[in-house]
Amino acid sequence: MNDPQDFSFSRRRVLQAGMAAGVAATLGSSLATAASAPAKPGVLMRAIPSTGEKIPAVGVGTNAYGVTSAEELAELRKVLQAMPGLGGSLIDTAQAYGSSEEVIGKLLADLGNRDKFFLATKTPLAGDISGGAAVLDRSFRRLQVSRIDLLQIHNVYGLDELMPHFLDYKAAGKIRYIGISTSVDRQYEQMQAALAKHKFDFMQIDYSIGDRSAADTLLPMAQDKGIAVINNVPFGGRGRSYFPRVAGKALPDFAKDFDATTWAQFFLKYNLSHPAITAAIPGTTTLAYLEDNQAAGRGRMPDAGQRRKMEEFWDSLPA
Repeated sequence: MNDPQDFSFSRRRVLQAGMAAGVAATLGSSLATAASAPAKPGVLMRAIPSTGEKIPAVGVGTNAYGVTSAEELAELRKVLQAMPGLGGSLIDTAQAYGSSEEVIGKLLADLGNRDKFFLATKTPLAGDISGGAAVLDRSFRRLQVSRIDLLQIHNVYGLDELMPHFLDYKAAGKIRYIGISTSVDRQYEQMQAALAKHKFDFMQIDYSIGDRSAADTLLPMAQDKGIAVINNVPFGGRGRSYFPRVAGKALPDFAKDFDATTWAQFFLKYNLSHPAITAAIPGTTTLAYLEDNQAAGRGRMPDAGQRRKMEEFWDSLPA
């Protein structure tokens, strides 16, 4: 998990340097009605292979939502209020993200817009899971919901113990989709074994322009097995944010060929142009970041040749 303070500072510095001019220009008075407005035209939608249901390709990661100050909570409220009107619906959280589930549950209840979202969470990352179904129930209670769209095994932890309860809850209609996640390549072999043994609707995996190893193994496997893929840490994550590496640098001229106007959009469009990726979940704690990230799901996407140029450009930058 990345350090939210370091990440926010570095990305803010890139924005202030002019890499994202105009990101916040359309915020202001429209925010009051954004949650009730229809999704903007041209939003990239991707199908979930197991059902054909389509979801917007840019969601929100919430590992930094476990906040307590009134100021921070107010900003997150604005994000969740505006998100549906900007074209997004996927919120990904986890029991391991501090009080994030509780914060999201309260904010959505206060806003009254739970039905606008595709809500995903994860079971514990560590600790006692002997409670079985009670482990799953914890998320329902914290999120203040009776149904969760996607419940995921977090970093393969407790797979064999929890999977029977996942299947029971799906059969009962309490969860709509079953998934499994990792964000570290040392777990890729475990992920492959899990995907071979069980039927999952979703897989969540780390993948980015600077961390492409999943493209050699797990992403092809997901395509072969018809599994939707959620892309976590698309900006580097875990203290390895990509924004310091591009601070003060202009986008390459070819970025205009796929409608990327900021570094965040450059990174996200790279990820979303991989054919296995269903959705990306960049951490999003401010309105400016929300607007910037959601814009990556519009306009043209890089083709195979442009993706190679992006990789070559990135690899040429000083580390």
